[in-house]
Amino acid sequence: MQAITRRLGHHSLRPTPSLSSIYPLSDHYYGGDHPRYGSTLPSHKGTGHLVRKGTGGRSSVSGIIATVFGATGFLGRYLVQQLAKMGSQVLVPFRGSEDNPRHLKLMGDLGQIVPMKYDPRDENSIKAVMAKANVVINLIGREYETRNYSFEEVNHFMAEQLAVIAKEHGGITRFIQLSCLGSSLSSPSRFLRAKAAGEEAVLKELPEATVMKPAVMIGTEDRILNPWARFAKKYSFLPLIGDGSIKIQPVYVNDVASAIIAALKDDGTSMGKIYELGGPDIYTVHDLAELMYDMIREWPRYVNVPLPIAKAIAMPRDVLLKKVPFPLPNPEIFNLDQILAFANDTVVSENALTFTDLGVSPHKLKGYPVEFLIQYRKGGPQFGSTVSEKVNPDSYP
Repeated sequence: MQAITRRLGHHSLRPTPSLSSIYPLSDHYYGGDHPRYGSTLPSHKGTGHLVRKGTGGRSSVSGIIATVFGATGFLGRYLVQQLAKMGSQVLVPFRGSEDNPRHLKLMGDLGQIVPMKYDPRDENSIKAVMAKANVVINLIGREYETRNYSFEEVNHFMAEQLAVIAKEHGGITRFIQLSCLGSSLSSPSRFLRAKAAGEEAVLKELPEATVMKPAVMIGTEDRILNPWARFAKKYSFLPLIGDGSIKIQPVYVNDVASAIIAALKDDGTSMGKIYELGGPDIYTVHDLAELMYDMIREWPRYVNVPLPIAKAIAMPRDVLLKKVPFPLPNPEIFNLDQILAFANDTVVSENALTFTDLGVSPHKLKGYPVEFLIQYRKGGPQFGSTVSEKVNPDSYP
């Protein structure tokens, strides 16, 4: 033991090489020609060629190293969970507090979920978080503007920038862009126009990219049923813009995540294609509100708000957004751009590629996908204002 200690002591006295000799620094953050970041992946279609180890669970190795932009958002947590569940390493770029991606680290095996702070306006920062990846998924999007980020910057220019950097990278085998059902350059909604421009920019840079266009997504953290339920509980009524007859095709958020995973697992057949992801049922806005009221067990009360009045109510925020020296509250019910977006029916096109082409069966909304709304029931999950109608009298002793 003493001899071993003496030998270790002699080793510790030897001069250690500097960090720069171990990790040679470079002015560039990435690049296929850089030995540190150079990709060794062959340029085949799909991800079928990647080396896999294990049985396919969390502790396996799927061979996928995915950088998921927007992973801290609504859809992001469901996608990260499914990626981690199959043994993928997920790089999670975030720009806020270090607490933002904290809930994602629990979804994968040790070291498989890697939060990386970045600045979406710093190109070198983006290159750094994309350097080791072979898959890039862009979920970045926002349906309202802030003082710092416009519709065009978030939904168009950021997507274009990611596609350009992924193309220069040289080792990205799959690029998946999340858009929005109903996106069109001729839409009255700036959000939908920006999403359409983002799609075109991505496909121009990467013709082999896959574009997913989900309808309104429903889930525990959604931005449609939750605001409706909060408003209905607070004010005892729900405003319906127009008469609530506009048709939409809401989809369960986990099904959208499953569609993205299915595209990654295929042999490349989904590359260069656009998929429209809508739920199995078409609802009017009024029907969806009825489903919400049924789940929270409240008496349905509506106030029909004509479209011009709804626009007038929502207009002040857009006018004052960049004129006042303080941030304004984010819109929920009366979002001017969303009012314009829902002025027309938003359903899957007749000849579009859908869930079926990816081998995914979407869930019906009524049931598990909307069970999260029981948190709004008066008195607790087993009660509510209309509980007497939900209980079968024959069940009493």
